[in-house]
Amino acid sequence: MSDATHRAIEAVWRIESARLIAALARIVRDVGVAEDLAQDSLVAALQQWPSQGVPERPGAWLMAAAKHRAIDYHRRNQMFERKHDEVGADIESRRLDAEQASDAALDDPVGDDMLALIFTSCHPSLSTEARVALTLRLVGGLTTQELARAFVVPEATIAQRIVRAKRTLADVRADFVVPRGAELAVRIPTVLEVLYLIFNEGYSATAGDDWMRPALCEEATRLGRVLTGLVPEEPEVHGLVALMELQASRTQARTNAEGEPVLLLRQNRGLWSPLLIRRGLAELERAEALEPARGPYTLQAAIAACHARARTADETDWERIVVLYGELAEAMPSPIVDLNRAVAVSMAYGPAAALEQVDALAKRGRLRDYHLLPSVRGDLLGKLGRLDEARIEFERAAKLTQNARERALLQARAADCAAGRPPSV
Repeated sequence: MSDATHRAIEAVWRIESARLIAALARIVRDVGVAEDLAQDSLVAALQQWPSQGVPERPGAWLMAAAKHRAIDYHRRNQMFERKHDEVGADIESRRLDAEQASDAALDDPVGDDMLALIFTSCHPSLSTEARVALTLRLVGGLTTQELARAFVVPEATIAQRIVRAKRTLADVRADFVVPRGAELAVRIPTVLEVLYLIFNEGYSATAGDDWMRPALCEEATRLGRVLTGLVPEEPEVHGLVALMELQASRTQARTNAEGEPVLLLRQNRGLWSPLLIRRGLAELERAEALEPARGPYTLQAAIAACHARARTADETDWERIVVLYGELAEAMPSPIVDLNRAVAVSMAYGPAAALEQVDALAKRGRLRDYHLLPSVRGDLLGKLGRLDEARIEFERAAKLTQNARERALLQARAADCAAGRPPSV
């Protein structure tokens, strides 16, 4: 197999795997089986595409292959006669009108397989940890290794969570639909958490060769917009969508032509999307109108809005951002929030004040293996002219990150310090 074909298959799988699993789960009513069938379609692509070429519509090819395997699955389980019409109808569903749609689709008030997959993965029978891990695996496409890195736990722990979660959903015969009423309200917080994590994985990939995975950001934002229609009076849904829109507005400016990261203060703000900024600010306004006592997502959106409203980096209201991070720390206590607040403090009041806060965080030990702690500390030391110490911190951060683009950036900053230059912003 040529490298080009292999890369094409890998790219298509990254984009299409979640949609495949979602569509198959609605058919077979078992997310574990759906994932296996989707993997089978990938194997078929690996076997056929090298000799036959990548099809013009690779996603449709994979979907058709996967759904044919769903038919075979039902046949093997002596369910073919009862399910053949339903599965066959689903294969042609895009060309059939509402009267011909499957019973499962008619039961779904939203009619969105991806959203139904998220709600199924966030079933109340699962622990919060299992819900997040399973959804990020199925919808976000994260590997076990990436999930272990994100949660700072052994790979075996994540693998066990996912296997047990799939088994539990099969045992309780979870309905593959978006819930209604009280059950919908109960699941909303976890669904928001999952969408937030999926977006963040797309915005700053934990591992791999790419700085960002924009498709994940787009899918998380799209699903968030669908949620605002489902629960229009829920302020944190609007807050999360506002946050995602405002963060996504910077996408085109976050990398250069070679795909290398461009940090916030050096971004060309002319590349920020005015449309996404307007959408984000409008959603933030809705969230704040619904609930003046802002929740964690709305507070983060308010921080992002401070950046979006500044025409240049120098015009950023850093003192306001420090205050907002203080509110966020009360609403959602986290050492990462404290670290972000320290960065804002450095911009508002200078690096010395911020370094004291970062050193205090380091002594607590909770961020010992979090690469951004030494990265931030290196930045502050560099601004204070302590270049040898800064170099050591950047080198340590480069060893901790699993993202190749981020590692190269950190190594470049370490090289600046070694050469006696302040690290590039």
